[in-house]
Amino acid sequence: MPKAKASTRPLRAPPPPSRRSPCPVACALDLFGDRWTLLVIRDLMLGRSRFKDFVSSPEGIPTNILSDRLERLLESGIVRQIPATDSGKRMAYELTEKGEALRPILKSMRDWGLAWERGTKTMPQQG
Repeated sequence: MPKAKASTRPLRAPPPPSRRSPCPVACALDLFGDRWTLLVIRDLMLGRSRFKDFVSSPEGIPTNILSDRLERLLESGIVRQIPATDSGKRMAYELTEKGEALRPILKSMRDWGLAWERGTKTMPQQG
């Protein structure tokens, strides 16, 4: 029997079990396509970094959901934990390079909302 010809295409690993498909849109939605995750990322971009800061956002994320979303963002490399500036025992969060790459996406979503959704307004920056 003749030998099978080797493929010249690079092998791609199957998607992780938590992903629905290898589609990049589906994979992105698997990471941040729920109703809370992008709001946590938005808050990080606005300068919030502590658990209590995220809880105090106007959307009122429940603490159990916030804990889950922060854990997912840590596992996916979108955020990292750092020591909080006001206490050595407490931890804070910051965006990684991967997380910062979401900034233009959130800006586009903000601009779309301002243009198309009546009654929307930008949130004040925190310093």
